[in-house]
Amino acid sequence: MSTPVIGVLALQGDVREHLIALAAADAVARAVRRPEELAEVDGLVIPGGESTTISKLAHLFGMMEPLRARVREGMPVYGTCAGMIMLADKILDPRSGQETIGGMDMIVRRNAFGRQNESFEAAVDVAGVEGDPVEGVFIRAPWVESVGAQAEVLATHEGHIVAVRQGNALATSFHPELTGDHRVHGLFVDMVRANRTPGS
Repeated sequence: MSTPVIGVLALQGDVREHLIALAAADAVARAVRRPEELAEVDGLVIPGGESTTISKLAHLFGMMEPLRARVREGMPVYGTCAGMIMLADKILDPRSGQETIGGMDMIVRRNAFGRQNESFEAAVDVAGVEGDPVEGVFIRAPWVESVGAQAEVLATHEGHIVAVRQGNALATSFHPELTGDHRVHGLFVDMVRANRTPGS
């Protein structure tokens, strides 16, 4: 079977690190900034950064509605940190005018783990990732306040939800792309591969 083509939304954030992690997890990785580039990928990563900025730039580049349409159609999507916020159906404390792509039945709290100077690393057990815990890098990280019936909690940290899957959508509060451990990206690549396989 051909190698899946996975885009990284390249409007703002740590795009390069995700491109490297996806390539290490046996995907063809491409930066995506425009609707025509989005149309050519099998799945998409929404990186960390600043969720309000990503929201504004998505509108500016004409990407918001195409993103929402692809997610509704079932395109596999993975959001880290700000990307998790972008995939939430509801933000508990949105900035004025802030919008999300949505697609995951969860309520997210922005900057829940504290400000930039309160960033930290922690070992996180992620369901579906074999072996040792994942080293989670939390930078101004959100957490998930609650999930709906269709969403599956994959990981918690200190009682807070930090990884969720719903169908073809995956989201983590932390940044696995910054650690050199590509197992979470491997999980997402497997999701994309399964979505491309008839009858899987």
